[in-house]
Amino acid sequence: MTVISLEEVQAKLSEIVHNMPNGGEFLIMDGEKAVARLRVEPNLGQKKTRELGTMRGTVQYMAPDFDAPLDDFQDYQ
Repeated sequence: MTVISLEEVQAKLSEIVHNMPNGGEFLIMDGEKAVARLRVEPNLGQKKTRELGTMRGTVQYMAPDFDAPLDDFQDYQ
């Protein structure tokens, strides 16, 4: 964990936040006393990539006539 002074954070907050690695953490000190911890959450703001097949096996039951035409739509066919 990187330690930085409160004065440095006040002067360069935007730069510090944008240059922090994902999961990075800073301890903010005011003199000899720790006053805050600044942490970037991993993958925050990044889209999660989709994986095919992750829901495989989750459908427990499917009716035998699942893909049969519905009676309400007979007039449209």
